[in-house]
Amino acid sequence: MTEPLLVDRTDAVVTLTLNRPNAMNALDVALKEALRDALAELETDRSCRAVVLAGAGGSFSAGQDLREHVATLENSASDPLGTVRAHYNPIAARLANLPKPVIAAVRGMAAGAGASLAFLADIRIGGPTTSFLMAFAKVGLAADTGASWTLPRLVGHAKAVELLLLAEPVRAEEACRLGLLNRLTDDDEQVLPVAQELAARLAAGPTVAYGAIKRQLSIADAGTLADALAAEAQAQSICGATADHRAATLAFVGKQKPVFEGR
Repeated sequence: MTEPLLVDRTDAVVTLTLNRPNAMNALDVALKEALRDALAELETDRSCRAVVLAGAGGSFSAGQDLREHVATLENSASDPLGTVRAHYNPIAARLANLPKPVIAAVRGMAAGAGASLAFLADIRIGGPTTSFLMAFAKVGLAADTGASWTLPRLVGHAKAVELLLLAEPVRAEEACRLGLLNRLTDDDEQVLPVAQELAARLAAGPTVAYGAIKRQLSIADAGTLADALAAEAQAQSICGATADHRAATLAFVGKQKPVFEGR
């Protein structure tokens, strides 16, 4: 049986590949559970200092597996969208709160919950065929997998409303202009290597500080200046006690290049 999620480790970088290429990496229960559980393990895995999220074949992810969902609709009278609480919400929370950088290698189509997964990454790399489609309304659904939270923060409220209501595809160059992509490669074949190269660079950095920066921004996005200042004070207390901070400060004073160990 083919594994729905491939987990590859190269030094301190872990690449998670959605592995249902014949179904455009549509998210069935097996894949959602595998991704949810893998992210839970990586939260406390100190040997992992950066994560790449990718899709096998020519697509990132078409979102929810609608063939499987049809069967759920026919057999579930009470809560046919129970997968949101059981799978999508835990996945979104773990991706957003992972205390290490997450890079999405978005090759080809990212639709529905597939697009939502990409938006939860810290940095998104795309290629010429990359496109996003907020397809939820096309099947009579509202947004999920964190898209109602991430999308307005990436493109602004008005554009988020447009993308969700009209459900029109956003091609690569427009996605880059809007901020849905951070970087755009000239060749689709370079999307994953560029993402992994960037992840390797980040994996060699101050992992604790990166996690603290992510927490700071999350709090500041939704809070007041006072909330942000309190989060900054807490973050600096944590980072200031790390071996990485001490070593990097001594290296700077000694005009040397710092070596970060992620602790």
